[in-house]
Amino acid sequence: MKKLFFFSLAAMFFATISYAQHGHKWHYLFDGKSVNNLRGYKMDSFPSDAWKIEDGALVAQTDVPNVDFLTKETYTNFDLTLQWAVSKAGNRGIFYNVQENSSHQSGNGNSPNWLDNFEFQILDDIDFNDHEPRRSAGSLYDLIAPTNKHLKPVGEFNTARLLVNHNHVEQWINGEKVVEYELGSAKINDLINKSKYKDNPNFAKNTSGHIMFQHHGQKVWLKNIKIKEL
Repeated sequence: MKKLFFFSLAAMFFATISYAQHGHKWHYLFDGKSVNNLRGYKMDSFPSDAWKIEDGALVAQTDVPNVDFLTKETYTNFDLTLQWAVSKAGNRGIFYNVQENSSHQSGNGNSPNWLDNFEFQILDDIDFNDHEPRRSAGSLYDLIAPTNKHLKPVGEFNTARLLVNHNHVEQWINGEKVVEYELGSAKINDLINKSKYKDNPNFAKNTSGHIMFQHHGQKVWLKNIKIKEL
């Protein structure tokens, strides 16, 4: 009887260890081949006309209507990494805590107009027509300008990291932390009240949701997209 008890106790212990390790393991959202973990905004399938796989990267197409894609799963605390490149004057964003019930719609109706959620900006800082630092590559869009940023030339791949851990958020570009803030803090709320989002009562109210990748009409390349839940 004692042997059976200790065997059961040991099995429970190793199962708990295995579960904990699995919960903190990196896994690919896009590995260069499969889009099984992704789908279009308000779609059941991946928008393969708007985003094509080319040489291991997801490439936004410019001759079709814009369609954002997002993770099938929702996340609360996570560490996201990827590589990105943009064409000349290219513009994109990464959004988190996204819900698909936004009342805001863009002209094509296939994506929100990006007014409800925080945005990690991806941009060609040189040739894009907006040079405000709070809207430059690596910024928390329209809220916090990045610091210590070093971008690769347009067309080359940069790395991005987005860490969201119990209200603490960090944004990284090419191995350097460029933005840091606390969700719900007086500082971030003050910035919101002075921004383009000030008249939107729904802005940044969600505490979990999908991670969304924006299609803005120019070419962008995304690869090695992986995530670890925290």
